[in-house]
Amino acid sequence: MYLAPMAELSHRALRELIEGFGGSAVYYTEMISAGALVCGGPYESWYLDSGPCPERVVYQLVGADPERLAAAAALLDRRECAGIDLNMGCSAPAITRTGAGVRWMSSIERAGELIRLVRRGVKRRLSVKLRIGLEDDMEYLIRFCRRLEEEGVECIALHPRTAREKFKGRSRWDAVALLRAALRVPVVGNGDIADAGELLCRAQGPWDGVMTGRAAVRQPWIFAQARRLPGSEAIRVDLEATGLSFLERLARYQPPEFHLSRSRRFFSYFCDNLIWGNYLKNLLNREGDRAGIERIWRGYFQEHGEERLKTF
Repeated sequence: MYLAPMAELSHRALRELIEGFGGSAVYYTEMISAGALVCGGPYESWYLDSGPCPERVVYQLVGADPERLAAAAALLDRRECAGIDLNMGCSAPAITRTGAGVRWMSSIERAGELIRLVRRGVKRRLSVKLRIGLEDDMEYLIRFCRRLEEEGVECIALHPRTAREKFKGRSRWDAVALLRAALRVPVVGNGDIADAGELLCRAQGPWDGVMTGRAAVRQPWIFAQARRLPGSEAIRVDLEATGLSFLERLARYQPPEFHLSRSRRFFSYFCDNLIWGNYLKNLLNREGDRAGIERIWRGYFQEHGEERLKTF
């Protein structure tokens, strides 16, 4: 079971929070800009923090320039990690307009040449995370992935939606099964996992791994709970303390410039555990710094102490 790469979320503070509940088998980092890494960008050291378990962390790279992607991958290959992943699935306009993310899926030949170039400088496990493609064409997806496999990719994670669908509709897990049957390398499925029960159910499917993102932010205990199902005792969680623990780790491991955006992103999901979560999200989004978010968070439980301890 894998933690998916998520912008502003898949960093050390979240990993430590999840580890405190029992941990995930593999953690993907946020997207790391290949160009910024090669050029020594001011924030790259924060993105490269692979703690607390570097041996289970996969660095994910994003970029449009093959030479820079290869150079960045070679730099990451020198660090302790579980592997290096190339993002060929992000459909955000800011990424695709540069030719990065899912735009790599527009050409089998160009993507294959990229993998060949990157593979020369990488000894660790090389993987790719992608979507069904720019269009809904399974035959093309299989040919695309077979080329990646031929050039040295050792694992593929599929978010089974097209670029146009983004997060709309339901993930098509039948596409994950079809891709797994067509390839020799492991295939990991990703998408629409709501809770630990669904995570466990998906983990028993005809693929090699299951990846979840937003559900693990909402409930950082989801991996531990899935491993204990079925018929196990429920998990008792102190929600106030968990939120404060995240904020403390955020201050410890991220630069001040990141505190506000990452706090808001985390609580936009974590507040779903509370009865008045939407109201609380609105209050938190009005705050201008991490200290204000902490004050509002504490204040909520002073008024709604009955919500502090919950069983999941």
